[in-house]
Amino acid sequence: MGFHTFDADKAARLERPEVRYRWVSAEELIGPLLAGAESASADLDAVADLGSGTGFYTDDLAPHAETVYGVDVQAEMHEFYREKGVPENVELVASDVADLPFADGELDGAVSTMTYHEFASPAATAELARVLDPGAPLVIFDWSAAGDGEHGPSADERYAASDAVEALETEGFDIVTAAERTETFGVVARAP
Repeated sequence: MGFHTFDADKAARLERPEVRYRWVSAEELIGPLLAGAESASADLDAVADLGSGTGFYTDDLAPHAETVYGVDVQAEMHEFYREKGVPENVELVASDVADLPFADGELDGAVSTMTYHEFASPAATAELARVLDPGAPLVIFDWSAAGDGEHGPSADERYAASDAVEALETEGFDIVTAAERTETFGVVARAP
């Protein structure tokens, strides 16, 4: 599978709630992050949105964490987000997931919405195991290889839920849930 990122010139297309929430709701991301918190209203200290792009889902995470790191490899996506308006507790980080600038165990959780196919590699999975606090949730939703390819990247650039599960288990993650859905898959795991 080749390295693929979303065309930054089309970033405005990522700001359509009627399309984005059709595939992944804010609740599906936030629920697993807060599941380990002392109460449903407890804020997390530090969470990363991997492949944050225009900040569409980052904005949903912001009210639930002290700091949210919007991680994206494309500086153009951060520029779009800055023009849109970045919440005060969001820090934008230009980085590849395989080389994150965080200390060991620094993150209380991480999410990836429709970007796993962009960074899926043993190096990225190992890096996530390093930067997530033991037991911290990792929530991944992406376009599924089982989908028809009408939406999202071409089928040859996609993974199945089982591929993500295998990669995560290889690094010691505990799988909480894994499911194939219409066009997408979802995996929730806990860091080793």
